[in-house]
Amino acid sequence: MRVLVTNDDGVESPGVHALTRAIWALGHEVVVVAPSGERSGSGGAIGRLHRGGPVSWTEVEWPDLPNVSVHSVDLPPAATVYAGCLGAFGTKPDVVASGVNPGLNYGHLVLHSGTVGAALTAAVLDVPAIAVSIGWGDPSHFDTAAALAARALDWVAAPSSPPRVVNLNVPNVPLAEVLGVRDAGPAPFNEEWTAETRPGELALQFVGRLRDVEPGTDLAWVHDGYAAVTVLTGVGTSTPAPGLADAVAQALS
Repeated sequence: MRVLVTNDDGVESPGVHALTRAIWALGHEVVVVAPSGERSGSGGAIGRLHRGGPVSWTEVEWPDLPNVSVHSVDLPPAATVYAGCLGAFGTKPDVVASGVNPGLNYGHLVLHSGTVGAALTAAVLDVPAIAVSIGWGDPSHFDTAAALAARALDWVAAPSSPPRVVNLNVPNVPLAEVLGVRDAGPAPFNEEWTAETRPGELALQFVGRLRDVEPGTDLAWVHDGYAAVTVLTGVGTSTPAPGLADAVAQALS
C-alpha cells in the first residue's frame, strides 16, 4: 500500500519517525507530509487554502530512512492531508496514518486533536485513516504505538463505505507489557476547568476529573494497560430529524 504519514507535532518529532519506521518495515510505500512545526490542538483546521497564497514547504532527509520521501509543510495537519491526497507529493495514498501523538486522544479530545483531525479529513477525501496516540511518560515508548498502528493498516484500508477512521490509544509501556487490545467507546467529558480574566489576559486551567473514569471506555482501557481502538464516524453521515425542517421553515412564512 501507499501510506501517507502525518502528525500534529512537526515533521521532526520522534512520534512521526517511529510511525514511519514501523510502516516502512512492513514493506509499504511511505510518504511523509507533515507540519513544519508544532500544531497541536488544531483539530480539522485547514486555514485559507484557496486564497491564502503559496504555502512554504521543504523536502527533508531522514538518514535512517533514506528511501522515504519526507515533506515539511507550513500548514496544520488536516491541510497537509489535503495536499497529500490531492497529489501534491505523488499519487493519492491508499491510507493515511497520523501520529504517534505524545498524549492520549480519548473521548471528547477527538474534536480538538490535530492528530485525529488529520485522519477525519482523509475520510472526507475518500481515504481511510488511523490516528494513533500514546500516554504521557518519560521515556515515551513511541515504537509500541507505532507497531500496533502499522499492523492495523490492512484492516483500516479494506474497502468500506464510508472510509474507515480508527482512533488508537496506547499505554506508554514497552510492547511486551501491553496486555491486549480492546474495542472501546469514547469516554464522556469528565473534566473540571476554570476560566478567569485579568487585565489583557484570559487564563484557562485544568483542575481535575469530576468522577472516576467510566469502565469500558477508551481512557479506562488504557489506564488498565490495554490499547483501545475506536471507529469514528466523521462527516457524511446523518440521522433523521423529524420536524426540524418544518421548524426552520417557519422563518419563511
